[in-house]
Amino acid sequence: MDRLSSSLELYSPRKSGTYVCTRDQKGVFSHDLAVKKDADTGLGGWIPQLRGRAVQYLLVFLGSVLVIDALVGDKGVLQMLKKRQELRGLDQAVAAARAQNAQMRAEINRINTDPAALEEIARKDLGLIKPGEKLFIIRDAPPADQRPGGK
Repeated sequence: MDRLSSSLELYSPRKSGTYVCTRDQKGVFSHDLAVKKDADTGLGGWIPQLRGRAVQYLLVFLGSVLVIDALVGDKGVLQMLKKRQELRGLDQAVAAARAQNAQMRAEINRINTDPAALEEIARKDLGLIKPGEKLFIIRDAPPADQRPGGK
């Protein structure tokens, strides 16, 4: 009978009505998870404490790795800032190219609509002349002291 009463003390009712062991002679049970004490060696307090510190150090290490990766990783903050700066440079290049494009379109439109502009380009770039005109090409002569045979 004594054994039955001691076993009943080891069990306490849950809210759902089932019984769960909460205490034993060589271990402590809490919410169905057993945490064993080492009663024979006397190290029962040290082992969980060392495990707890190891877990803390591991969590600090993992947190540090995640923060460093967030800062300098492939998709980190520094990489994002570099890409934004590169994007600004590319946007400026595109704006300059569009402005040059608009200027060239205006030049094409002027050449297509104004015969004087077409004539100017033909004379300047191609060296063409109208019938009856004479073309004089004047070359820069070297100074007198550099002429061959001159004094």
